[in-house]
Amino acid sequence: MDDRTEPPLVLERLRLRVRGAVQGVGFRPFVHGLAHRFGLGGFVRNDAQGVLCEIEGVAARRLVAALRREAPPLGRIAAIEVESIPPTGESTFAILDSVDGRALTRIVPDAATCEACLDDLFDSHGRFHLYPFVTCTNCGPRLTVSRRLPYDRARTSMAPFAMCPDCEREYNDPRSRRFHAETIACPACGPRLSHPVTEVVAALRAGRIVALKGIGGFHLMCDARNAQGVARLRRRKQRDGKPFAVMAANVASARLVAEVDNTCTGLLCGPARPIVLMPLRADAGTPLAPDVAPGLASIGVMLPYAPLHHLLFHCAAGQPAGDAWRLAPLDFIIVATSANPRGEPLVADDDEAQARLGGIADLVVTNDREIVSRLDDSVVTIVDGAPAFIRRARGFVPEPVELAEDGPSVIGFGAHLKTTVTVTRGREAFVSQHIGDLSDAATARFYGETVKRLCAILDVEPEAAACDLHRDFYSTRYAEELGLPLLRVQHHAAHVAAIAAEHHLGSALGVALDGFGLGPAGEAWGGELMRVDGHAWQRLGHIAPLALPGGDRAAREPWRMGVAALAKIGRLDDAARLFPDRPNMAALVRMIAGGCPQTTSLGRLFDAAAALTGVRLVQDEEAQAAMELEALVGIPRVLDGGHVLTSGRLDFAPLLAALANRDVDARTDAELFHGTLIAGLADWIAAAAREHGFDRVALGGGCLINRVLADGLARTMRALGFTPLFARAVPANDGGLSLGQAHMVRAALAAGVALEYPED
Repeated sequence: MDDRTEPPLVLERLRLRVRGAVQGVGFRPFVHGLAHRFGLGGFVRNDAQGVLCEIEGVAARRLVAALRREAPPLGRIAAIEVESIPPTGESTFAILDSVDGRALTRIVPDAATCEACLDDLFDSHGRFHLYPFVTCTNCGPRLTVSRRLPYDRARTSMAPFAMCPDCEREYNDPRSRRFHAETIACPACGPRLSHPVTEVVAALRAGRIVALKGIGGFHLMCDARNAQGVARLRRRKQRDGKPFAVMAANVASARLVAEVDNTCTGLLCGPARPIVLMPLRADAGTPLAPDVAPGLASIGVMLPYAPLHHLLFHCAAGQPAGDAWRLAPLDFIIVATSANPRGEPLVADDDEAQARLGGIADLVVTNDREIVSRLDDSVVTIVDGAPAFIRRARGFVPEPVELAEDGPSVIGFGAHLKTTVTVTRGREAFVSQHIGDLSDAATARFYGETVKRLCAILDVEPEAAACDLHRDFYSTRYAEELGLPLLRVQHHAAHVAAIAAEHHLGSALGVALDGFGLGPAGEAWGGELMRVDGHAWQRLGHIAPLALPGGDRAAREPWRMGVAALAKIGRLDDAARLFPDRPNMAALVRMIAGGCPQTTSLGRLFDAAAALTGVRLVQDEEAQAAMELEALVGIPRVLDGGHVLTSGRLDFAPLLAALANRDVDARTDAELFHGTLIAGLADWIAAAAREHGFDRVALGGGCLINRVLADGLARTMRALGFTPLFARAVPANDGGLSLGQAHMVRAALAAGVALEYPED
């Protein structure tokens, strides 16, 4: 539809209330431009509910139509409410000061530097030439600099930087894309970098480690091709086996080290700029140091998303003129990993960086713009042909998950690992950024800060809360201390409920496949077939249990699960032969033979398989053994008779017996394990779905990040006539639990279920 086919010309004045992600996206300048285009008078302003404007003239309805079909690149219009009011004769249009109040709008996520700002960055005749903080209404930091709503410069960490005359001129110029760009700044008036870019690049090329302040926190960087530098970073960061992400200048450069398809290209180049997990190139012309992703067949790659990142690559390319270099391959690839000493939150403060990173980095590079909200880089993989989160943070938070219906404000507190919190408002669920593992005091403080900030920025006071069943989790204790009406939600039910919430299902049948979650009687669960109906859940089946010798220690030492698997198949006598030189083997065998706790965890089954095949006996990072086993798989194969299904219990004892024989190579074993696992899980799920009348099945839990497993299970379920549903809006791992918890407590409130009232 063009302007000529829009509503007829009638003199009137309309009051418009625009809701959604409409602050910090150039929406007021956009409305100002439309008013000028249609010759209208009136005003536009930000307030706590979004954008309010009044328009007057004969083409007022045409502006409304244009609002509905046009929007700034970062804007998301949820609703436009139109009210006819008496005309006042106003013929000029103005942007008015913002008005405070109870917030019903939201801040948009941070966005990567747009092409127009890149043109300014490298324009040798422009005033933003090589300025590492160039931005406009279409790009740049938003959540990471915002203190509260409405979104105005005075409420951001840009407030201390008074605009120079040139910036103020652009800020007030309706023809400029920086018209009311709240983060506008230039070398004359804006934030400054502590070290020149040339010094940073020289340090990287010399093999040194650099701590670089970015948008949501610091990165630790080094040359990804320098084996000594990468090994030094691993040693100093105390990160033994977990892979590092790398940053490449552009897609052509990413293709030097990874296999980049069209889906990955879209993710790499989008405004969120996440880390994208892709297959490593076997014939890489620019080989990475072995310690970047040890033992794995994939690599996490991201592209520059801040002006400073682009300046690093421009300098490394020799500071060429023109813009051809921006698309050309560059073999300067850098490790860009979150700057957090082992187990602690991401470093975001300058003083904190000097104190916590001084022993890791050879050079600490800061700037004088405060980071208000620390946000890790988001991590995305491809599951069943579409993006799926491993970690959801910068670029996506605080974009809400749309729920099926309106409801009260509640809060889900997550669990212990990969923790997030979720706060609902109306029919939207706001899932926080990745917080991390609640094992140390610093992360626990960050967790509390996140809870308070999320409630404050949404301007809500939750009516009820949900937490995990595990009473020793910090998140559970935190929930109890708030004194809100509380629903304790079983871990795996929350996994399935998160998918139900996202896909608007009243009832859902699915599996939750992960490492650990507490059952209602204190059992160690992790391979569960479940039905979830609102707040209620039913366990329909489980993976046959294995012994869990040593409890949590078994998760760090897969050889213990290997011994448990031998006990399962009646071959404990083979333990000393298959796992020689393991400490206290005799005592462990006696422990298992005499009876010890059991687990139904698929994660521990992966550990058992990795041990039996000799792939890994001890792991330094969570899921390291499983990832290395997955990396060996070419084409999954099914072992005939490799699983047994009896009354909802899925037993892989025949498969474990085959792996224990070690009569083939580890690659073949890995392919047999994955193929048989897929076949067994599909039979198990399909039987329950037929019995209970479901044609769609939810597939959740951290094990579904395994692409071989997820893709194979999705294909097999479709072949059996079922539609697989994956977590897309939040991670399948524990990062999505808080959404499932919030979904279930809202359902409990709607059903009138009596909640617990913990003492203050």
